[in-house]
Amino acid sequence: MNTKWSRILALALALTLLVAFVPGCAKKTTDEGTTGGTEEPKTTVKAAMVTDVGGLGDKSFNDLSYEGLKRAQSELGVEVKVLESKEITDYESNIDQLATAGYSPIFAVGFLMTDTVSKLAPQYPDTQFGGVDEFFDPVPPNVVGLTFKEHEGSYLAGVVAGLATKEKSLSDKINDKNVIGFVGGMDVPLIKKFEAGFIAGAKSVNPDVKVISLYAGNFTDQAKGKELGYSLIEQGADVIYAAAGAVGLGTIEACKEKGALFIGVDADQYLTVPNSGDVMLTSMMKRVDVAVFETIKAAVDGNFPGGTIKEFGLKEGGVDLAPFHDFESKVPQSIKDAVAKARQGIIDGTIQVPDTL
Repeated sequence: MNTKWSRILALALALTLLVAFVPGCAKKTTDEGTTGGTEEPKTTVKAAMVTDVGGLGDKSFNDLSYEGLKRAQSELGVEVKVLESKEITDYESNIDQLATAGYSPIFAVGFLMTDTVSKLAPQYPDTQFGGVDEFFDPVPPNVVGLTFKEHEGSYLAGVVAGLATKEKSLSDKINDKNVIGFVGGMDVPLIKKFEAGFIAGAKSVNPDVKVISLYAGNFTDQAKGKELGYSLIEQGADVIYAAAGAVGLGTIEACKEKGALFIGVDADQYLTVPNSGDVMLTSMMKRVDVAVFETIKAAVDGNFPGGTIKEFGLKEGGVDLAPFHDFESKVPQSIKDAVAKARQGIIDGTIQVPDTL
């Protein structure tokens, strides 16, 4: 009898020890991160951006820059932050705030911030800066200028517009006046690159086309964009290309109300501007998101290209045309072939696109 109870007690003790041991092991492996513990962050890099006065929601280069940040957050584990500038006077305080908080790289979005970055970069030598649409000479050692060959992508947009304005079967919005339009934001060298490429592309396929260019004087006034769109349409333009930030959103409305086709800019605006498919022929995409992401990745990898200017063109995948979307079946193959021929010519160097008028 004693032997029997001894065996039962021994078995009970063994089971008790086993139950106690298993949770202890589980806790130990969890604490060490081998099974289900809190993962170490992928990187300690904290990236940020300061918007231009157009702010987030411009459906253009501020939003695209933010897409680059969000991609870095998702794929690289980078902490991100955005400060919006309501006025030009906000640039310096926003950059100061981010640099003081330890964010690096900090992206200053828009050529209007060039002077501010030049001023502040030496004050924060351990902070990396990316200047979107900013050119520096000389380039501070902790700064990379991210520039684009907007004239190359705009040349393709011009090819489309120059041929579309003669293609009445494309849309009932096409008239017989052989006039196209360009809406610019501020009358500055950067926007002149868009205009120069657009005109050159249009003239390359339609030498007699008339191109009318109007400028808003800013990148935010949508009412002005609509007014300029009305003016162009009244002068006979049936295809309008806008390189004007949020101003272009007003021009899209003018095209919808008065009957003209529109070519978007920076983003594929068919995807970012709701209910625009009936006028959005295509867009000249400027892949600011790619440039921002690649710069953050370089910083994470310890290869930040400070002291340089990086330029993204057709060859580098920095600019290109968006799909025709709702017009895909309506755009004749002759236009598609002309775009493909121009694209290849620019990439292989047989077509030299002007960046000034």
